[in-house]
Formats: sequence, C-alpha cells, structure tokens
Amino acid sequence: MHLVPLGMPRSAARPSADTGQRQLVAADNSLGVIVKVARQTTTRTKRGSRRAVAWLASLLCVLALAPATAAKADNPIVQHIYTADPAPLVHNGRVYLYTGHDEDGSTYFTMREWRVWSSADMVNWTDHGSPMSLATFAWADANAWAGQVIARNGKFYWYVPVRQRSNGQMVIGVGVADSPTGPFRDAIGRPLVGNGEIDPTVFVDDDGQAYLYWGNPGLWYVKLNADMISFSGSATRIPLTTAGFGTRAGNASRPTLYEEGPWVFKRNGLYYNVFAAECCSEFIAYSTATGPTGPWTYRGSIMSRQGSSFTNHAGVIDFNGGSYFFYHNGALPGGGGYTRSVAVEKFTYNSNGTFPTINMSTTGAPQVGTLNPYVRQEAETIAWGSGIETEASSEGGMNVGWIENGDSIKVKGVAFGAGATSFTARVASATSGGRIEVRLDSASGPVVGTCTVGGTGGWQNWTNTTCAVSGATGTHDLYLRFAGGSGTLFNINWWQFSGSTGGGGNVLTNGDVENGTTGWGLHGSGTLARNTTVAHGGSGSLSITGRTAAWNGPSQDVTSKLTNGKSYTTSVWVRAQSGTPSAKATLSLTANGTTNYLQLTPAAGVSVNGWTQLTGTATVSWSGTLSSASFYVETAAGTDSLLVDDASFQ
Repeated sequence: MHLVPLGMPRSAARPSADTGQRQLVAADNSLGVIVKVARQTTTRTKRGSRRAVAWLASLLCVLALAPATAAKADNPIVQHIYTADPAPLVHNGRVYLYTGHDEDGSTYFTMREWRVWSSADMVNWTDHGSPMSLATFAWADANAWAGQVIARNGKFYWYVPVRQRSNGQMVIGVGVADSPTGPFRDAIGRPLVGNGEIDPTVFVDDDGQAYLYWGNPGLWYVKLNADMISFSGSATRIPLTTAGFGTRAGNASRPTLYEEGPWVFKRNGLYYNVFAAECCSEFIAYSTATGPTGPWTYRGSIMSRQGSSFTNHAGVIDFNGGSYFFYHNGALPGGGGYTRSVAVEKFTYNSNGTFPTINMSTTGAPQVGTLNPYVRQEAETIAWGSGIETEASSEGGMNVGWIENGDSIKVKGVAFGAGATSFTARVASATSGGRIEVRLDSASGPVVGTCTVGGTGGWQNWTNTTCAVSGATGTHDLYLRFAGGSGTLFNINWWQFSGSTGGGGNVLTNGDVENGTTGWGLHGSGTLARNTTVAHGGSGSLSITGRTAAWNGPSQDVTSKLTNGKSYTTSVWVRAQSGTPSAKATLSLTANGTTNYLQLTPAAGVSVNGWTQLTGTATVSWSGTLSSASFYVETAAGTDSLLVDDASFQ
C-alpha cells in the first residue's frame, strides 16, 4: 500500500483484533498538521473543519514548492475526501481508478464504501461517487477495504474484502456492473471465497484463465471460472520463501518481506507481483515469475518507506504509451495511517524489465494531451480542489457543492486555442448565490470573465448562467474561483466555453460526436457511423470503416469558416479498430484551382488499446480565392478502420 496525502490505506495495517494480522502502529504526520475533518451532512451548515483541511492543503502545497511551480502540484489526485488502496483500470481510452474511502477523523481503518474516479489525461480526475458500499452486500457488516476491478464478458467485476456478519471473518465478495462507474450489485449473494485474509487482486492471463490472489499474512490464489464469479478447485497457498519474497529480519513467524496488498500483472511474457512489504511502515517491493503462480523471485524495492502513512498499496498500469504507478500516503492535512490519499507517478521500466526506484512527489504525472473547454465538462472533473465537496446530482452523476467564498477548482491544461468569448455553467442555489470568477494559471491569476449566480429556489434546481470571456487564448490552467457572502453559496454541475465561431470556438460542427454523424462526411471512400460502445468522452465516437486508401477518413467542410493567415490549433482523439496505423489531421485548401495540403498535426501511432491525441498548431493561408477547404483525419499508410472523438479545430 502506498502512502498518500489524506490518510493511510486501510488494507495496509490491519489490527490484529479484527484480522489476526500485524499489530497497529501509530500513524505519523510529517506535515505536522492535525486537522479533524467533519463529514458532509445533508444540511448546509458551515463546513469549518473540512474547509480548514482544504485551505491547509492549498497552503502546504504552496509551502512545499517554490512559488513559480506551486501550480504544478497535482498529488494527491483527490483532495476533498481521503482515499486509499488505489486500483486502476484502463478501459476505452480512460483510466478508471477504484479506491477505498477513509472516513474523516478516523483512528482505525473505518471504511464503509468504495469510490470511482476517471481521467483521460492523468491529471484532471472526474468524481463518479460511490457505486458500491457495505450495503451492497447484505451479509457483510464492516471493513470496505482494498479491492480491484477487472473488465470481462462485457461486465465489470469488483473483488473486495469485507467482514462477514455471521462469523466476523474477513472474506472476499464480488460486485458486478454493466459500466465501469457502476452501480455495482452483489454478484452471488454470498462470499466468493474466504479464509480470514484480505486484499484481492485479479488477473486474466493470455490464455483466458483468470486468477484471484489475496492474502495477509499468507498469499493465496484460486483459478476463476469464465463467469468470474466462481472458481475451480480450492484455494492454493503460494509458498512464501525468502528467495521468492525477500528476507525479513527479527520475525520468525514471518520470515519474508511480503506483508499484503498484492498486485499481479503480466508484461512482455513476465509475471509481476507488486506488494506492500514489511509493516510497519511499509514499503513497496516486487517479485517476478515465468508463470502466474510462480515460483517467484524477489527483485527488490520499488518505493521506500515514505509519505506519512504506515501502510502503502500499489497499482500499476500502462496507458497511452506510458507506465504509471499508483500508491497512497498521508500527505493531506489531517492525513496519516487511517486518513490516506491516493497519488500517482509516471515511470519507465528499465531496459531489462525491472522497476526503477520511484519516489512520492507533489508534482504527480504529466498531463496526456490537453482538455477541450468547448465541449461540456463536468464540474467534478478536477486537478486540484480547494474547499469544495461533491454530491449526487438530480440531473445524474455528481455535482460540486458546499461552495463558499474563496473556494476554487483547478482544471489543468485547458486548450482555448484562438480564444473563448463566453463561459456557461449549470448552477443551483437555495440562497442568493454568488459569483464564478474565471481565472487563468492560479486562483489569483487574471480574471477573464465573471458569471453571476442567482438564487434558483433549491440546491438541485438547476439553471444556466453565461458571461462574456476575454483574454482566454492558448493553453492555460483554468481556475474557477467562487465568491460571495457567508455560508454556502451555490452548486455547479457542469461548464462549457464558447468562442467566436460556431460550435464554441471550434470550427468543426459536432466535434464531440454527441449528435450522431451530423456535420461529418467522408474524404474519399468508406463508411461513417456512430459507435456508442467505445468513446473518448461522452456517449459515442465516430467510426470509419471500409477505407480503400490511406487518405480516406472522416472530414468536414470548413471553407466558409477559415480566416486567411490565422493560426488554428487542432486536437482530435483517434483510436484504431484494427492494426497500429500512424494517424494525422490534414487540411486540404483549394484556391484558384490549385489544391494544397497542410498537415495540422504530427503523425502519431494509434492502436486498439487506447486513445491517442493528435494535436498541433498551424497557420492557414492561401493565395487567391478559396473555393474549398476540408478538415480530415487520415493515416500515413494502410486502410485500417478508425475511431475519432472530441475533435476541435479552432
């Protein structure tokens, strides 16, 4: 388990009273700040302690970094609640992050629900709320601890340890959902397997055989059947040898370093088992094997003991050509062993496949691409939040709530392109409202617009507010700073910018493909359709099949929308339906009978495993009278089928 800003991962240090495992160790707090956080209630009372935590988190972030780089702090990735035991899943071009939830002010691993977050760029994370809790399992009564989700059979299976009400024993349950964000339901109405141990991890091998591993103090596995909710044979114990899991000194009953929290995966034919080692405090170590059940060979430490939490819990993924290491620590105000926070680092494997040393940081992972402000963005998509909380929205999903004067939201790497002209937000207020200050680069940065929010007669009575914007060009971190009187001001559900041209600054019509194939045509031959199964954002993407030449692809006529000599920024997300082609965005310009081609983005490899952003800025110019201009996506070679989504040319 990792050490994270808000507190400690639950699965990391389990008290012997409940699990027969290691003795608890008092949590430390290297920040030197102890703040009790009060959980949000259904009443709109002032959140004094919660606000203190948010304010201190922002202050400590600034103190930890040089002023010039303070805005770069993005770890931990969630600031408004304590999160622990990260379990990332890559699905359809997004990373879905499943975590536990340490209750505010906990003095034990008090966890009652699990939470889901997702991101397309590794820095702006959308809060999807809690799709599964102890109440999901009628036979469980406590300890919503560390689990993992896997996609299979068109469904999503969440394996979690909980305490069985009838006997007080820790067992493994399984939830199932039709969507990565849930809701999850009890798949079988009883424990799947149980022997008093915890921390399940799940893995499907190349031959289709699925394995469920778990354990503290032991390490066990079963072979799951194809239905993912039953298994063949009985639980098998993996031998914990010093050759396989390292040597622990001074503890005859536990001679190896293995403690808990296994994370098993396969890379380039080699099996990896990343685990929390030697409580307490824990560090993260790993072993490898040539088969899914061993024999294992200990390879050493990945992340040393650090981070103000005596537990840690790792999750490892590859996404959009990069490798990412998730962990938790106690970095947020009030954080420690029972109030943890999840964080992430990008890393590169050594040439021989071994892990490098990875240290915790406040910087976090770099952004993948940019965020498009000209399509609707959920307000709960946040890189860093100060003072805010989230709650379920009557319009579906979540909304940002409990907003008070001085609270703010940071959204990182927003690509305004040639410039935004207005800002719209979906808001609600049971009081007299307040103001949304649209700022760039910091919460005290230049104000490019101010929207007034009035009372709407209720916290879930939604309306739109729009204000003019000036000076928002290029790519910036966006800060929405909230202002007004005392007490709770208003809620915000989503926001969107518009620009000087149709489609919100975007020359393209229906760039987010939320209105079917409207506005789109074909450059050359092929078949165009809307795919509602795979999307980069929203509910669908553009499918192009039947291409007969590399230059065939989805296109839009932009003849009447271009200004000669003007620079345009392109952003389009592409995914292969077959093969691994190299894709690019191109503009054809016909003037005075001559056609020229302008490459708008560098060519980039795309695959069936995730979305790739094509982005670039180019000056568009021509001589004479422009008679035709077409924006299109093509490949450097081949005729592989493509998916395109969230396209902008502005």
